[in-house]
Amino acid sequence: MIPNPEQNIARNLEKIKHKIVVMSGKGGVGKSTVATNLAVALSEKGKKVGLLDIDIHGPNIPKMLGIEDKKIGGDEKSMLPVSVSPNLSVISMAFLLKDRDMPVIWRGPLKMKAIKQFIGDVKWGELDYLIIDLPPGTGDEPLSIAQVIPGGAAVVVTTPQDVALLDSRKAVMFAKTLNMPVIGIIENMSGFTCPHCGKEIDLFKVGGGKKSAEELGVPFLGSIPIDGRIVESGDSGKPFVLSEGMKASDVFKSIVEKIEEIVEQQNHE
Repeated sequence: MIPNPEQNIARNLEKIKHKIVVMSGKGGVGKSTVATNLAVALSEKGKKVGLLDIDIHGPNIPKMLGIEDKKIGGDEKSMLPVSVSPNLSVISMAFLLKDRDMPVIWRGPLKMKAIKQFIGDVKWGELDYLIIDLPPGTGDEPLSIAQVIPGGAAVVVTTPQDVALLDSRKAVMFAKTLNMPVIGIIENMSGFTCPHCGKEIDLFKVGGGKKSAEELGVPFLGSIPIDGRIVESGDSGKPFVLSEGMKASDVFKSIVEKIEEIVEQQNHE
């Protein structure tokens, strides 16, 4: 019997309690960093988590987790995600590239096919959460995910600059247009504390994310401050949420708690 992709997708999704799509209106706002640390934080709390990197043209999740050299297992009929820990598994286009410098030059139909395979052909198993890292914008991949994964909810990442906020508002309206619940907005790179004098410096302004959330009628999840150690953690494959005594880590943990509460509330509505 020829396998039915739609049936495989439906069968897999039945085993996943919550689907969270991490998106942004523009690039460079730290969306993949948020998706990675959200997945790690939830897994550290004992939740079974799958992390799906749908940024086909710029898959960075494996680098951020220090698993670049891992390979996807499986056979001709199914794929096994890469295991990061007993509670966290990952699928990314990066695992399928023979050369890390080779670009993926695909049009929409090919990307749609890959997304369906990443959901339907992967043995995700029973999951509490599937975290989906989307490329920036409101194009093919976000549309495909909205069509393939009903019941998903969105976390929108922005930075405080007006340009980023303008695009993040588009991301929120995109989700609402597609009847995708919006969990909330996260303001990343919000404020900086000088390591020498301790003075607070607003490099990219502060508070725009909260203001946009209020105007759009969606929850504001919190502000992640700028910290050079976040960059270092991403490059070294050690998520910053695991760091002790770091303000950004403490803030992010409180954001994760809010996300859990809102997701549970939305699930019962």
